[in-house]
Amino acid sequence: MTFRSSAWRWAGLASLVLPLMSGRAHQANAQDTIDRPMTIYVAGTAGGGIDLFARMLSRHLGRHIPGKPSVTVQVMPGAGGIRAANYLAEQAPRDGTVMTTFASGPILEPLIGARHPGYDMSQFTWIGALTKDIGLCIAWGASPFKTIDDVKNQQMVVGGTGAGSETDTWPVVLNNVLGTRFKLVTGYVGSQETILAIERGETHGRCIFSHSALKIAKPDWLRDKKINVLVLTALEQSPEFPGVPAVVDLVAKPEDRQLLELMVGPAGMARPFVAPPGLPANKAALLRRAFDATMQDPEFRAEAAKVQADLAPSTGEEVQKLVARIYATPRPVIERIKKILVP
Repeated sequence: MTFRSSAWRWAGLASLVLPLMSGRAHQANAQDTIDRPMTIYVAGTAGGGIDLFARMLSRHLGRHIPGKPSVTVQVMPGAGGIRAANYLAEQAPRDGTVMTTFASGPILEPLIGARHPGYDMSQFTWIGALTKDIGLCIAWGASPFKTIDDVKNQQMVVGGTGAGSETDTWPVVLNNVLGTRFKLVTGYVGSQETILAIERGETHGRCIFSHSALKIAKPDWLRDKKINVLVLTALEQSPEFPGVPAVVDLVAKPEDRQLLELMVGPAGMARPFVAPPGLPANKAALLRRAFDATMQDPEFRAEAAKVQADLAPSTGEEVQKLVARIYATPRPVIERIKKILVP
């Protein structure tokens, strides 16, 4: 074979191989980037705590994702967050362009709810959580309810956002375990509507309201002592609420404490962000590392400080393990809660 024929042969091979290599490189780059617009769906209403946290994250997350996609927020209220969770499980694209955030209700609903909502939260792709939280059972300051014992002596009307939401489950559980007399009025679309109901005197309060959400949605309620905090749905008391008991300290029976600990569990992953089940591992890694980087972003942290948002973030891997532990709760505990919620 002459040098010229050999050269032509190698040139022909190169003309076939190089485009193939280029195509593979382009495909690899596409897999390691998200260059299409992203959407964070909020399981709540505009202006509520969930919505405010989502918008704060959306303003910074895209900078930390290869491809630097735009990130917008869209509210998707309904059924205490279950509508958004179902959308994520059944319809959302699995390409890294969709996330959802919600309160704890949809996390527990498949375990303790009257209906099977069609999803399993332990199968979702957890991206991270902004903080660790406590729930506040609150009454309007002018109401006759100053402590949780007052709710044992007379009926207290509280607003709820729909079956499966923590605003609807906690009053029922507390009535059963503590002997309180909460009367639940449900069907409010979201947090803003329950706030208006309290201010207008339609209800006495709400049980529960996430502490992190309340500080953003209605900071004056806490600052100006417009509300009474009756009990904390938490594993221990908080120095921010001296004298207010943690719900687990109000029971003596081990089986009651075990039940309450399950209910409190999701507070360890407050303000979570989650992608659909079956998300490719490389896309999950992109979103998780971008979330972690955003948590350390000086601009993001400055904005969080400005609105007094507490940050105690958890990684996606940490949240994934916590959800797995919640879903591994012994069946007798789950069955007891279900009987309480669905007599």
